[in-house]
Amino acid sequence: MKAFERPLVRKITTSVVLLLCTAVYGQELAIPNGDDYNGKKLTATVYNSGFAEAHDSYNSMGTGSDGKIYYVLSSESYDVGGKMYWFDPTTKEIKCVGDLTEACGEKDLKAIPQGKSHVNFCEVDRKLYFATHIGVYAIVDGRETMGLPPVGYAPYPGGHFLAYDMQSEKIEDLALNPNHDGIIAATTDPVRKRMYAITWPSGHFLRYDIATKDLRDLGLIIGQSPEIPIFRALCRAPVVNTEDGSCYYTTVDGSIVRYVYERDELEIVHGENMLKDYFGRYDPKVPGHMGYNWRQTFWYAPEKVIYGVHGNSGYLFRFDPAAPRIEVLERLTSQSSKRSGMFDQFSFGYLGFALAPDNKTICYLTGGPIYVNGKRLQGKTTTRKGEAKGLENLHLITYYLPTGKYTDHGAIFYPNGERPLYVNSITIGKDGTVYSLGRVMENGKMRADLFSVPSPLKNAR
Repeated sequence: MKAFERPLVRKITTSVVLLLCTAVYGQELAIPNGDDYNGKKLTATVYNSGFAEAHDSYNSMGTGSDGKIYYVLSSESYDVGGKMYWFDPTTKEIKCVGDLTEACGEKDLKAIPQGKSHVNFCEVDRKLYFATHIGVYAIVDGRETMGLPPVGYAPYPGGHFLAYDMQSEKIEDLALNPNHDGIIAATTDPVRKRMYAITWPSGHFLRYDIATKDLRDLGLIIGQSPEIPIFRALCRAPVVNTEDGSCYYTTVDGSIVRYVYERDELEIVHGENMLKDYFGRYDPKVPGHMGYNWRQTFWYAPEKVIYGVHGNSGYLFRFDPAAPRIEVLERLTSQSSKRSGMFDQFSFGYLGFALAPDNKTICYLTGGPIYVNGKRLQGKTTTRKGEAKGLENLHLITYYLPTGKYTDHGAIFYPNGERPLYVNSITIGKDGTVYSLGRVMENGKMRADLFSVPSPLKNAR
């Protein structure tokens, strides 16, 4: 199957979007002319990992203690699985360390392969822990569901928990999701050495004990029901409180749920939730948005709190689980988005949100509107799935925790003037360089690949 072919899903490439823009506005959209990025522009360095079929990756990144940048490039093929790589910032070497399907022992199964990893790497004792996800989707009534196997293929076996040994460069298969669907979100407690995951589309909460190899399915996440397992938006960012081992996630309705380590069970956090007017108003039964789920988070040990971003509104918040209390801090959208007053074009919001190595600066990759002759370029008004509703700029935002300083460092462009598209990943190198994964057009062909932007840390304070 050729790169970026997806059964039952129509892909809109950069060129097609530009043609659509031409049809709407009666002129070609110049790059970068006509953009509104507040006079600031960042030029990205693009790398070639050698995977022509690579498709959009969500999360699936991390910086190892060895300084290397680890990432997974996804595939939507029936025959080719996702692949894991590392990039050495010192030598500029890129190495493919494994095929996800082979790592899961399913190379000769002739089943729908392990096409993706939708989770970030978590390092424990020189091993990177992560999980796999299905890459073949189908669209039913405009909504995303698991793809069905063609004749001669077996169904998707289910997502796996995996561990990559940074010394031996081997991937170990730890456990299989007993529900046999994908693992769309996961995190790891580095202190207690326990992994947590949310499955898709069923919406089960799993926990895996690394030491004992004990896997337990705690059942449907709170708020999920057997009647609506597919079309209910699921949290993409469970986060561990390393002080007491709790793991928190949200629901589309706005509830905050806590996994209680001592009791090995789930409970709703009473006294606080994600139902904030600033985040917007959502009908949880209507697809095409993440509702009141937080989009991305991290645990901040110095304050014993969770920092997160609400996807659709772009608001940064601070959640103190001991209180419990959420404090809305700042809208992290681009300057041009703030001026427009409108939501950005990616329907689910952005996952490229992380703490820099200085332990003080939040880095965020988000969208920004494009203006042609003073008129904002419009995309789709609605969608029922996670996608970019129209063409937009990619901005790098920082937020300096000690002072609350917000900085829009400008829009990001490739050296040829094109924009990174479908960017929902981030990791920050030890020197502050920002790395991500996005669509790249080269010689008339499109792939997803690694790119980097110089460190913004000096200008963030």
